[in-house]
Amino acid sequence: MQSILITGASGFVGGAVVENLLRQYQNNPFNLLLLVRAENSAAGLLRIRNNLEKFGLTPSQLATIKEENILIGDLGEPEDFVQDPRIELVSYVINCAAIASFGNNPALWRVNVDGSLAFAQRMAKVKSLKRFVHVGTAMASMPDKDSVFYENMPDNTHNEDLVQYTASKRELENRVRELCPQLPFVVARPSIIVGHTQYGCAPSSSIFWVFLMAVKLKKFTCQIQDKVDIIPVDYCAMALVNLCLNEDIKHDFYHISSGEELCTPFYAIDEYIAKANNAPAIIKEYETISYQEFTGIRKQFKDVLGPCNDKIILRAIKLYGGFAQLNVKFDNKRLLDLGIPRPMPFTQYIDKCVSSTRGYSIPELMMVDFK
Repeated sequence: MQSILITGASGFVGGAVVENLLRQYQNNPFNLLLLVRAENSAAGLLRIRNNLEKFGLTPSQLATIKEENILIGDLGEPEDFVQDPRIELVSYVINCAAIASFGNNPALWRVNVDGSLAFAQRMAKVKSLKRFVHVGTAMASMPDKDSVFYENMPDNTHNEDLVQYTASKRELENRVRELCPQLPFVVARPSIIVGHTQYGCAPSSSIFWVFLMAVKLKKFTCQIQDKVDIIPVDYCAMALVNLCLNEDIKHDFYHISSGEELCTPFYAIDEYIAKANNAPAIIKEYETISYQEFTGIRKQFKDVLGPCNDKIILRAIKLYGGFAQLNVKFDNKRLLDLGIPRPMPFTQYIDKCVSSTRGYSIPELMMVDFK
């Protein structure tokens, strides 16, 4: 039986990957090995199942994940799990684990680069390994403003990373290619992952709160006609599984993106959020203002957003406003050439994102991205 090792299965993308495998490949003879931080296998199993419940899996589907599927370990300390004998039987890896915070997490480099590299070096020695799919981020390419970034283009190293997260992802890719040339390494760089087409933000509110915040404030740093390249997490997971198992892979790097045609303009996001809330759109009241102007109105945040830390709100505006102002799209031709369909447009499932976040404050929703 072929074994698929998935890291990050207790998180957003990794959980969606496990969901996809349990739904779409339930009759295939795959043994899942799920890396998770926990004191023991029972605690790890509980953590995985609790996360998978957010993806709407049934009790019978959840019951297929057992303690023997659990690999206890932390990607920040790979020496504690890479000697597990089950590692030698792994056929495929989907490496979703990472510190994905845009905050100043002190473990970011240790996990995203040092630990991930040590893990890749160990897997390069596994004779049964057929493919190692690593989840990066499209923003690691440091694209130029108002551009379409194509998969055959080199990273724009003359540009500056907006956050250390993107820098760490790019650094890991470079180190693996240099130090593990024998590893069957395929990099998947997703664009901005927001919500789930069926369950909205129930699995995670990551990023969606940014749009809600801009609507409430009626202002942000980007133009209302600027576009954002958004994909749902279940589409990302489907593409990752395909890149893992597909025998016709011709490249070692793929974007998982909406592509230029399906990028979503901010005015459409406003329109569909308003429709889901049965409220008027803010397009006529919307203002494009600078980060410096936001600092001048920081005392108004609590009046609009409720109890919040204005320093954290300002940091969020600076970071996410910087990404939004790029107005960049990511080419997805390589994925389409594999026969993978285009993703569902963001506007078609915004209503689910709205309903699943109703009743939560912006500060509550944003904490997932500032761990």
